[in-house]
Amino acid sequence: MNTLLSIEWRNKVLLKMATLLEQERDAIISINKTDLENYKGEDISMYDRLKVDDSKVDEMIKSVMHLASQDDPVGVERFRFKHENGMQVYNKTASFGTVLIIYESRPDVTVEAAGIAFKSGNKILLKGGKESTKSNLKIVDLWHQALQDNGISTDWVEYLQFNRTETQAFLENPTQQVDLIVPRGGERLIAFVKQHATCPVIISGRGNNFVYVHKEADLDIALDVIINAKTAKISACNALDKVLIDENLPNKEAFIKTLISKLKAFDVEILGDEALSKHESVDAFESEDIWYQEFLDFKIVIAEISSNEDAIAKINKYSGGHSSSIITKNDTVAKAFMENVDNAAVYHNASTRFTDGSQLGLGGELAISTDKLHQRGPIGLQHLVTNKWYIYGNGQIR
Repeated sequence: MNTLLSIEWRNKVLLKMATLLEQERDAIISINKTDLENYKGEDISMYDRLKVDDSKVDEMIKSVMHLASQDDPVGVERFRFKHENGMQVYNKTASFGTVLIIYESRPDVTVEAAGIAFKSGNKILLKGGKESTKSNLKIVDLWHQALQDNGISTDWVEYLQFNRTETQAFLENPTQQVDLIVPRGGERLIAFVKQHATCPVIISGRGNNFVYVHKEADLDIALDVIINAKTAKISACNALDKVLIDENLPNKEAFIKTLISKLKAFDVEILGDEALSKHESVDAFESEDIWYQEFLDFKIVIAEISSNEDAIAKINKYSGGHSSSIITKNDTVAKAFMENVDNAAVYHNASTRFTDGSQLGLGGELAISTDKLHQRGPIGLQHLVTNKWYIYGNGQIR
């Protein structure tokens, strides 16, 4: 086990990492182009996640700078109690020890997620996808340089160049201590990790997010939210997949026609229920199973629904437990929706695209958990800790 680094040394490494990312910006982008050229798949969301450009490097730098400015999440007092026998009892946050991050196609995870885990006092094991190997190894080299320049062992950040068989073997019988695993990727990756892991796993689950347009909706807000949530970044887990429209919405037909037109301007494939599929440019979906699907593509399902209660029930049955939004001027209806939809993040008159650590005030995120333990939604710096009891006595026995 690595001895906990002081917060001063952790911050020095993060600030050095920011400097190196800026210095090596062109090299990172150039190496990433090789990964992009080697990617032969047809998954446009995978390609989008794989790509590193200037704005992605800017985000990486911003994330480590912000982490360096944040308070130490380790050693924070959560509870204190003085026992009647005189013992002083404290509960404080503590690092997990070693965190393994398994991820697909996103070189920025090698900076942002690793940075959060490092600032939280953990040793980092990284296992990226083969499609981003060159980009990831370049960034890990920078981590090692940042550590070495501060006289700290490079063991704190380790990259595992394992194939699938080797990864499975490591999960089932780790050759070193692993205290927590965070899979970042699609449902197949998450299922694979859950099946084989022998230590706790934080599930960063699927999206399949919903917007419900209530009969008292502001229709301009509804249009803006739907278009943004669907088209701004289709590879994001907070992107929109399903729209439910109140069948009693005034001017419903005109609203639907405008919505279809705006979605078609972005070449979004529109699938609809019986009521919607009578519109031009909307295809009827063939199976109810489509309600379970996360698309990560320019594709959306639109349907009519009879009430707020029915919308809540449908979302709770089919969604991935990630994010849902209600568009309404009625605060009472919105309150009922937000309290009863079983999602990590619920919105009133805003886009699901804000379910993101930096957007919700955390500065960054390790993952977005759809589990209810140990943290739900974006997992920021202050959540990537466990806890520990400190008891001070002078000979007390029970």
